[in-house]
Amino acid sequence: MKKYLSIFKIKLMNNLQYRVAALAGISTQLFFGLVFIMVYLAFYQSGNNNNLPMNWKELVSYLWLNQIFFSLIFIWQKDRELLNMIKDGNISYELCRPIDFYKKWYATMYGERLSALLLRFLPVTIIALNLPSPLKLYPPISIMSFILFIISMIISSLLVTSIALLIHIIAMFPLDEKGIMAFIMVIGDLFSGSTVPLSFFPNFLKNIAYILPFRYIVDVPFRIYSGNISTNSAINPLLLGVVWLIIIVIFGYILSLKAIKKAIIQGG
Repeated sequence: MKKYLSIFKIKLMNNLQYRVAALAGISTQLFFGLVFIMVYLAFYQSGNNNNLPMNWKELVSYLWLNQIFFSLIFIWQKDRELLNMIKDGNISYELCRPIDFYKKWYATMYGERLSALLLRFLPVTIIALNLPSPLKLYPPISIMSFILFIISMIISSLLVTSIALLIHIIAMFPLDEKGIMAFIMVIGDLFSGSTVPLSFFPNFLKNIAYILPFRYIVDVPFRIYSGNISTNSAINPLLLGVVWLIIIVIFGYILSLKAIKKAIIQGG
């Protein structure tokens, strides 16, 4: 386990050096956060809000959290190093190293996500909290909601990393990530709630979203924070998120073993 933690730390520290990229990311997140909020604000101010599934405080907090944690939760992150190794056959060199392929790349990809988050999290959060109402990020409604939110974000970050790694492993079979990446990107963004909160979905789409694993990446943690999912109702989706995490990690690990064997047959 120590060697995988070392890989995680190395990737984390290396990526923390890219401060210019962090500044670009901060400005991008602030810009899109304000754009989305103003669009929804116009919608909320144009009619009766009594029948809407989220009140304004819940929604604006959801939208800001989507920007603050964007680098941690977006599904379609590409690891260029791994993809290049898959395409040119150098993936076979991974077999020569005394480490587990799946664990190594899981630690690598998780470190990349966490480093990107650490560079942007604090500035965007501080600015969002200090904006004038109704544009500001509101604090969680209770300490328990905040604790459950932290737990849900841990599950979310692990789950999205396992899904992203699974996409890369699947790409080892056709040797091209474009098709699977585009498919998962569209499905994942739609049913995670990152594009539109799932609360606004029609019932038939909402029922589909609740079956898939993507809602535990965005919808569940952000609605727990805002109070749209109460603390009493949060336990069940958190447990389901853990179940999905276990399923995808096991499936990804087994598939990685088969993919590595295929890489040997190709001759590297």
